[in-house]
Amino acid sequence: MMDSVLLFISGLTLFLFGMTKLSSIMQQVLSSRIREYIVFAVKKPVYGLCTGIIATMLFQSSSATTLLTVGIVSAGLISFFHSLGIILGADIGTTLTAQFVVWKFTSISPLFIFAGGILWFLGNEKWKPFGEATLHFGLIFFGLSLVSDATAPLRYNEAFIHFFQTAKNPLLGIGAGLVFTGIVHASAIPVSILVILGIQGLITIENALPIVIGANIGTTVTALMGSVVANIDGKRSAVAHLLFKLFGAILCLIVLPLFVATLQRCSSNIAQQIVLGHFFYNLLIVVVFIFLLSPFSHFIMTIIPGKAETIPLWPEFLDKKCLARTDDALFCVQKELYREITLAKNMLTRSLELVTNFSQSKKKDIMYIELVVDNLQLEITRYLWNISCGELSPELSKKLFAFSATVYDIERIGDHATNIVDFAESKYIRKAIFSEAAKVELKEIGVLVVQNLEDTSALVQQNDKEKVQRVFTRKKEIDFKIKKAIAQHLERFYKKVCRAEAGPIFVDILINLGSVSDHCQLITEHVDSVETF
Repeated sequence: MMDSVLLFISGLTLFLFGMTKLSSIMQQVLSSRIREYIVFAVKKPVYGLCTGIIATMLFQSSSATTLLTVGIVSAGLISFFHSLGIILGADIGTTLTAQFVVWKFTSISPLFIFAGGILWFLGNEKWKPFGEATLHFGLIFFGLSLVSDATAPLRYNEAFIHFFQTAKNPLLGIGAGLVFTGIVHASAIPVSILVILGIQGLITIENALPIVIGANIGTTVTALMGSVVANIDGKRSAVAHLLFKLFGAILCLIVLPLFVATLQRCSSNIAQQIVLGHFFYNLLIVVVFIFLLSPFSHFIMTIIPGKAETIPLWPEFLDKKCLARTDDALFCVQKELYREITLAKNMLTRSLELVTNFSQSKKKDIMYIELVVDNLQLEITRYLWNISCGELSPELSKKLFAFSATVYDIERIGDHATNIVDFAESKYIRKAIFSEAAKVELKEIGVLVVQNLEDTSALVQQNDKEKVQRVFTRKKEIDFKIKKAIAQHLERFYKKVCRAEAGPIFVDILINLGSVSDHCQLITEHVDSVETF
């Protein structure tokens, strides 16, 4: 018995490890193309549904997809309404894992582990992430194969068979599935275990189905926990997910005998019945809600009132019709540049706050905003290319080149803000503590850099000689203070006033603030070089 218990625990551990790592790797691999996926998702609810299905199939975890969606909504990249389709799709995509078990992927899991290991260890940098993903995909099902081996002896245990094959109160099954899934944060685990028990003839569909329903409700726990630090729209998305599942559970309980009979007619295989029950439950929710998302979203907004800002991922002012007139087109670019630099200023302000009070959720918000800044840089650059194809006067050509340089400087400011976020996280992880003198120096320099960025952003809207002079004067003061702060830090370091692990982080943050100030000066020079900026 002890050997079986240890084997069961080991299998669950491998399953969870493989699923967590696969989800993390796939998010990294897809991060460079997330802009396109988000834009596709928000066009129509059905497209969001498809995005959720595909994302969950890749992550092998609806909890990961839903949590990622709540984060994106909280950052303001998509609205609460557009998140609903993705959440519904995630619930459909998660049913594939259990189907893989029925298709005996557990038997061929060593092949995935071997192939993934070869690619990971011997492949080039391009193939290593895919090799690692394949390896962890194999570990998911190898873990389930260990669970199958651990439960195999139970087919001869009359007490166990009697317990799982005797009709029980459905509410107890729902409670068991909910609690177990809430603990492990993955409905695929209890559902896959039920499928294994079904393959071995140890459970009936009557007893398995309530547990499946409970597991589906339990999968909302991850998003609900993540929404604690989310904004109002993030909380709405998490609550909507819970209400989807509760509605499906109530409906299925009302027609439970009919639901069971339908599954039995669809297949005589208990394992397949369990998988179909998991799929039909989520399909029912999609069929009911996909055409009612608008009134449903209004209902959620009524019970959770409040206003949240959504940051449009794509340009708001780059009108293609204006390309016919160069003056109008460049004015469109100027307005979009102001929007881009405002977002970069937002990133810098938030990143400096993280140095003293780090938060993983706030870090994610900044990283999501960076996606918008990067995307605006690409779109503005493409728009400028189109303008350059026409005939330009010397003054307009000068303005176009000034805009082309400015857009890259703004994007680099965003990059330096994310660098500061990384250093803030490193400070938090290492428990590095800045000396009081270092805190004062960092705050003074940070305030000056933010002031310079505020003046620079105002200059992008309209040239102002007074602001131009302020930026140049403040730039010299920032450079002097950074140089002095680094020298004083070295002195404190030698006197052992500050901790060794805090030193490099402090200096790196100062260097990045100096770089932001450099880009502010460059943008100001671009503005000042054009008479009619």
